[in-house]
This record gives sequence, structure tokens and C-alpha cells, in this order.
Amino acid sequence: MSNLDPNTLITVITILVAGIGIVIGCIVPALMEGRAAAKAIDGIARQPDAANQIRTTLIIAMALLETTAIYVLLVMLVLIFANPLLDRFF
Repeated sequence: MSNLDPNTLITVITILVAGIGIVIGCIVPALMEGRAAAKAIDGIARQPDAANQIRTTLIIAMALLETTAIYVLLVMLVLIFANPLLDRFF
């Protein structure tokens, strides 16, 4: 890799970082969504009367958690297809 031109090297590093970033950026929200759903089910099982309120809160929390993964996806797509590092350094 030491004999690659700098443009290619930055592109390869950007693709690797984007791949790692999208994996981490999607695993963490997925795990947190699972925990939120488990806690909501536990709360509904303990207090069935509050099921509507818990369900509403769960849906809002799931939407907010999912937007985190979407933002990560957008940043990684920008890094891959419209790489600002190539224009800045070359």
C-alpha cells in the first residue's frame, strides 16, 4: 500500500472507514431498539392499564433511534460518493 498514489490511498481509507462506521452505526441503534422494546414489553406486562402510553412512548423512541442509523448512513454515503477529503487535499 505504500506505493499507491495519495488520491487512491485516501479513497481506500475512506471506503474502509465508511464500512466500519456503517457497521457500528447500525449495530448500536439496533441493540438499543431491542432493549427499548424489551423494557416496553416488561412495562406493559407489569402495568397493562398503561399499555397505550407505553406504546406511544416506545414508537417515538424507536423513531428517534432509527434516525441515528439513517444519519450514519447519510454521512457514510457522502464520504464514499462525494468525498470532501479529495478536494481538500488534492
